[in-house]
Amino acid sequence: MLRYLFLFLFPFCVTAQNAPFENEIRAFEKTDSATPPPRRPILFTGSSSIRFWSSLATDFPGKPVLNRGFGGSQLSDVMRYVDRIVIPYHPKQIVLYAGENDIAAGQTGQQTFDRFVTLFEYIRQKLPRVPFAFIAIKPSPSRRKYFAENDTANRLIKDYLAKQKKARFVDIRPVMLQANGQPVPELFRQDSLHMLPAGYERWTTVVKPYLK
Repeated sequence: MLRYLFLFLFPFCVTAQNAPFENEIRAFEKTDSATPPPRRPILFTGSSSIRFWSSLATDFPGKPVLNRGFGGSQLSDVMRYVDRIVIPYHPKQIVLYAGENDIAAGQTGQQTFDRFVTLFEYIRQKLPRVPFAFIAIKPSPSRRKYFAENDTANRLIKDYLAKQKKARFVDIRPVMLQANGQPVPELFRQDSLHMLPAGYERWTTVVKPYLK
């Protein structure tokens, strides 16, 4: 019931002047006005792991990729702005990375999954035929204490998407882990959270087969 109440109230709160990341969303809209985005793009959205993927176009040559990742966003933030940064593009495909910041902010794996389902169901209402891919929550060294909740969210999301049409769970974790199960430190910046180009190179090899 709360999920659908949120969906009912959602359109009335997206334009709040003090909403988180409002300036970034307006910057996207300004860019679109000055330089029209690709028609029916493969839309990448979510948190900073998408935002900092500056090599998207060269990593996936020939694909009409569009980067709409923003800040340290949570799934709730993507939901807040979905009608401005996802739906209007009528994308060919949606690729989402989010949830890591939700858990770091205190959400459990179950709560993060619930947020994901709210977002996914809303997108499916608006764009029922658009293929959807979720990139697994990554094992960031600086957030080891959240690994158990990350694993819970990943498991629930993977199982859920397995039952949906045109929906895939993209598991990037195996290429980011050493034989002992710990993250490969060389893939991360000094903050042990955001990735270096080496990290995105590994993501590219995993994500590429899923792109339409």
